[in-house]
Amino acid sequence: MAAVSGLVWRPLRQVSGLLKRRFHRTAPAALQVTVRDAINQGMDEELERDEKVFLLGEEVAQYDGAYKVSRGLWKKYGDKRIIDTPISEMGFAGIAVGAAMAGLRPICEFMTFNFSMQAIDQVINSAAKTYYMSGVAAQHSQCFAAWYGHCPGLKVVSPWNSEDAKGLIKSAIRDNNPVVVLENELMYGVPFEFPSEAQSKDFLVPIGKAKIERQGTHITVVSHSRPVGHCLEAAAVLSKEGVECEVINMRTIRPMDMETIEASVMKTNHLVTVEGGWPQFGVGAEICARIMEGPAFNFLDAPAVRVTGADVPMPYAKILEDNSIPQVKDIIFAIKKTLNI
Repeated sequence: MAAVSGLVWRPLRQVSGLLKRRFHRTAPAALQVTVRDAINQGMDEELERDEKVFLLGEEVAQYDGAYKVSRGLWKKYGDKRIIDTPISEMGFAGIAVGAAMAGLRPICEFMTFNFSMQAIDQVINSAAKTYYMSGVAAQHSQCFAAWYGHCPGLKVVSPWNSEDAKGLIKSAIRDNNPVVVLENELMYGVPFEFPSEAQSKDFLVPIGKAKIERQGTHITVVSHSRPVGHCLEAAAVLSKEGVECEVINMRTIRPMDMETIEASVMKTNHLVTVEGGWPQFGVGAEICARIMEGPAFNFLDAPAVRVTGADVPMPYAKILEDNSIPQVKDIIFAIKKTLNI
């Protein structure tokens, strides 16, 4: 009986050991903090750490903020550092930018960030570009195609030549929707051949329809506004080397004519986009995304390539400006890279 007892007892001890090894203690409950309180805590700690930090905005002080994000800060730091402002986003955003330039560390709160549009000039043209301001170029030279093209409810057109300019402005005037016409100021004095049909009083360029400016078989080059001319110059140079580029003038940013672009990519199997705007979230990025998501993706023999403006505010010096926007040589380089030649 003792022998049997020993045989039984050993497996039981082994099972007991397995159970112990698999047992895990429940982790202690993590501290739960709302986003509101986390922001409040972060501001409080920075206000306490650095006397140059101050908070300004609508109802941030005595009312503790519209969403109570600044609860208790006015009572702790007083009127000099927690400042209620009038309902004037452009005004107090400008104060914040100026204070930062003077060495303070302002926290500028918009009651809801939807109201920040009232202060967009201070945010973009003052805050973002101050370090680059050796002249007015940074504030006077920028492409807004991606900005306005992002917004539902708008139609956005971007003419290149005289034919585009006349036909699109007439279509915009006749359209019952709000239409943003993006005119490139550098193109105003440039002459173009004006076809007889464009001279008619009834001439219109339809909104939402791109134009193939040059037929080609090796690669599709898509652009809008002034860079269309650079693309055609690049295509003429490459044609002498046996490369035929199909150049598409978008004409309209929103609604975008993807049918024309997709049909061309399916024919050429290669794509380069060219724009004067910044690279991040740009028009070219949108085209590439739609190609990837649509039927033309399977026709690509190489990744699509974007040619864009440099990711900096426009510099004032001419030589720096030339290096900040796409040039013919940049387009040729991108095309050769895509075609691996």
